[in-house]
Amino acid sequence: MTRLPLALALAAVLLTGGSALADPLAPAGKWTANTRGQALTPPMGWNSWNAFHTEVDEEKVLGAAQALVDSGLAKLGYTYVNIDDGWWLKRRTSDGRMQIRTQIFPSAKVKGDSSFKPFTDRIHALGLKAGIYSDMGRNACSQRFDPHSPNLPEGMTAEREVGLYGHVDQDIDLYFRQWGFDYIKVDACGLNYYGPEEPVIKAEGYRPFPPIIDQTAINRTDIPQVRALYQSVADALVKSNPDNDYVFSLCNWGAADVRQWGHDVGNIWRTSQDITPEWTRMLHTFDSAATRALYAHPGAWNDPDMLFVGHGDFDENHLTEARSHFSLWAIINAPLIIGYDLRKAPKSLLDIWGNADIVRLNQDTGGHQAVLEYMSDDVEIFVKTLSNGDKAVAIFNRGLAPAEVALTADHLKMTGTISLTDLWSKATQNFNGETSFKVAPRETLVFEAKGARQLADGMYLSEIPGNIHVAEDGVIVPEPDPIVHRMLSPWGSSHGGGSRAAYTGWGGAQADSTPYDQNLQIDGHPFVSGIGILAGSRVEVKNDGFTRFEAQAGVDDTTQDLKDTVVFQVYGDGKLLTEARSLYGEPAKLLTADITGVKVVELVARADGRKSDLPLIVTWGNAALRK
Repeated sequence: MTRLPLALALAAVLLTGGSALADPLAPAGKWTANTRGQALTPPMGWNSWNAFHTEVDEEKVLGAAQALVDSGLAKLGYTYVNIDDGWWLKRRTSDGRMQIRTQIFPSAKVKGDSSFKPFTDRIHALGLKAGIYSDMGRNACSQRFDPHSPNLPEGMTAEREVGLYGHVDQDIDLYFRQWGFDYIKVDACGLNYYGPEEPVIKAEGYRPFPPIIDQTAINRTDIPQVRALYQSVADALVKSNPDNDYVFSLCNWGAADVRQWGHDVGNIWRTSQDITPEWTRMLHTFDSAATRALYAHPGAWNDPDMLFVGHGDFDENHLTEARSHFSLWAIINAPLIIGYDLRKAPKSLLDIWGNADIVRLNQDTGGHQAVLEYMSDDVEIFVKTLSNGDKAVAIFNRGLAPAEVALTADHLKMTGTISLTDLWSKATQNFNGETSFKVAPRETLVFEAKGARQLADGMYLSEIPGNIHVAEDGVIVPEPDPIVHRMLSPWGSSHGGGSRAAYTGWGGAQADSTPYDQNLQIDGHPFVSGIGILAGSRVEVKNDGFTRFEAQAGVDDTTQDLKDTVVFQVYGDGKLLTEARSLYGEPAKLLTADITGVKVVELVARADGRKSDLPLIVTWGNAALRK
């Protein structure tokens, strides 16, 4: 039920004489990444779930909207006001039209019907945008996990089928064209938790839906079907929003290999299960997105779930943790969606959400997610390239003891005198070569760095992940990612055999690292900069006026396939510019190409006459665009 392996898919076409499936490694000659929707920078705003769960109502939502305006947060970019689960009453059986629970949203009560148009008009009048929630299946998450909620759908079985399944075009048209929403979050409980053996089926009389997601076994997940269902929503959004002004949020919790294909379907996609207001759960959700920089770009963003600043380990009594949580989401270009009752927010929390310098990093138009430049279980250093060429750096102490951390010019890919501005304290300092910091437990230091780049006439590709689209990453069999932090379950405690790796993506393309979390190295020669990826890959790179491409390409020393030859090819707007062949144990091959006037450079690593089915790891060492 997983994706058809690339080699098998191509073979099937050849055997049948078909032409429906083109060679995925053939150059596209253009930028093919998702550009639908309105998410050139990560969405910012507020969502009702972490504050109120299903006990949401119009007064609470409008109160949050007014607080965004009155506090000045709206001016910083917090513009989306999103209703989560709990708004629906039922689906009208006569015509399938969704009905709103007007008891909690009184403005939705219109003559002979219900409509959110008066509500969205009020949100829009504040200069904000409105978001709504649904599920990809027939039924919603609250119907499965919150049986005592006062706001569950009512009526007969069909009336309580409030999800999109079987009603995609109808519901999306209603929510966007008729009701005026600008954003939709689509959950996936209906695809996972309503199997015929589930107790809720008998207890509540729901219609069973054989699961097509198994969060514990990717081989039991129907990846093509899950993707096709979300794609149907994407297509309906295009039809219902001719102005392209919408955001599509995929919420299937890192399941169904979405970390690989989410960037081609939605504007944001959840990379993990739900966050909770515990430190170790924050580490878990953060890790699921932190190493996926090459899969995000303007219009498409990794989503480690909504902010929990203000609750639990991140409340006003734990401001170090709260600032870290916020800083980490900002530096990796995660959506900044507040989940707190803003009508009661203390100044200490407003100051965190309202740190204009940190928000500016997140909203930088370059769209480059920070790259993990130093990794350990204790301390991590993330570096993000800004659109003006400056850098942002986050030094994160994950542990419970103070840490002495060295920040080097090599981490920043800078040289000479470097000036740092602390974006929390606003203190400044200069250094050459390296400097050190004592970082408190659970603290994240965030700096803006100015100085000369190592490449005075260009940029390493690993510095500009927002200009990269991984069209094919070479992964044949999806594998769970073992480096995501595993914590005691917030729902099951220590029941069962433990917290296991769950989110596929292991072996995906990486910046400044191999696909399997090793340093880049070819024939004993290390590279501190480069792209690590598998053979069978194609990567698109936007060229913003550079005239020369160069890289030292070869089979990485950590490859498991020691036998096969790789053909490295560089294309410019679909035309082959240069190529080279390499085997394991051979020195890196220098590839250079004139890219004057080229809009899209494509890097293809193709296994030639493959003999082994082991991962064939390749490195584009020091890959760069230069003047």
